Amino acid sequence: MAEPLLVLDKVAKHYGEITAVHGIDLEIARGEFVAIMGPSGCGKTTTLRMIAGLEAPSEGEIRLNGERVNERKPWQRDTPMVWQSLALFPYMSVLRNVEFGLKMRNQSAKTRREKAMGWLERMGLAAHAGRNITQLSGGERQRVAIARALVTEPEILLLDEPLSALDAHLRIRMQSEITQLQRQLGITFAYVTHNQSEAFAMASRVAIMNGGRIQQVGSPREVYRTPANRFVAEFIGANNIVDGTLRGNDGEAILIETGLGQLRAPAPIGRSYSPGDKIALVISADRVAIGAAPKGGAINHLEASLISEEFIGSVVTLHLDIGGERVFRVQKQAHELDATAFTPGQKISAFWRAEDMFVLPAD
Repeated sequence: MAEPLLVLDKVAKHYGEITAVHGIDLEIARGEFVAIMGPSGCGKTTTLRMIAGLEAPSEGEIRLNGERVNERKPWQRDTPMVWQSLALFPYMSVLRNVEFGLKMRNQSAKTRREKAMGWLERMGLAAHAGRNITQLSGGERQRVAIARALVTEPEILLLDEPLSALDAHLRIRMQSEITQLQRQLGITFAYVTHNQSEAFAMASRVAIMNGGRIQQVGSPREVYRTPANRFVAEFIGANNIVDGTLRGNDGEAILIETGLGQLRAPAPIGRSYSPGDKIALVISADRVAIGAAPKGGAINHLEASLISEEFIGSVVTLHLDIGGERVFRVQKQAHELDATAFTPGQKISAFWRAEDMFVLPAD
């Protein structure tokens, strides 16, 4: 089996006594779109900088196309990066910005212009070739930065939170454009972000980092529905996490005593528990019904009172008071609640099926 395009093998980065990245392993296949995400300070940007050659690993090995690149300078790796700040040259025209990487490779003026104009055509910017960067909109600058990175025809493109400075509408549009571009070109993308919606909308796989360590790698669906640990469960989505104690098995599900009462959950596959073991359950907010119980299977139920509604476009999140300053979240499509008028303090019945819960692996 061929080695992946990019391999991080026990890569670590130390700054004196501080360890920013702890011996991580990560493989990225040719043509894959992988998002590395996590909270600020988790080590994701440091990891990307080590791939780019802007930081040297303190330990471990980085391999590109099967070759160790630890000692190679950035310009020797062919791993261009699109920066959060875009890092375009304001004193150069759009065309000259895109040509820059080719000029550094000593390509002729004719070749530079042909290749740069080809990419500007592809990005819908050919008419702006002679403009100054300062005359462009945020989205246009973003496309110039991507064209400048791709004009050298690299095998992998690194992107460090490139959409964070854009407004919400433009960010969503650029997500679509970047995703389509990556699929058309078949170039490998390694994309760093702290934004879950970006990562899940664009990437084929997501690597979740925290404290300089990779917590989980998987498809967006795998990470969302089957988090590897409590950190991932809390970081991803609108998960409700409930702690309890295993009481037994009723033949259909395991029984867990919790602060919400006795709940039924599917028995974890490949994991064994005994009565008295501590259990942590994940209940996704979008899997909870209100008002009427779903049909079929073992049903869990709780009574709560409404704290508030959070309306974000087509999605509404209900924040429910379940006692002890705890909040239980229910997430519904806005059209499902069009006929319902909620008021703070209103009593709400919530239901979910046993199979819609996930038992977290023991820490």
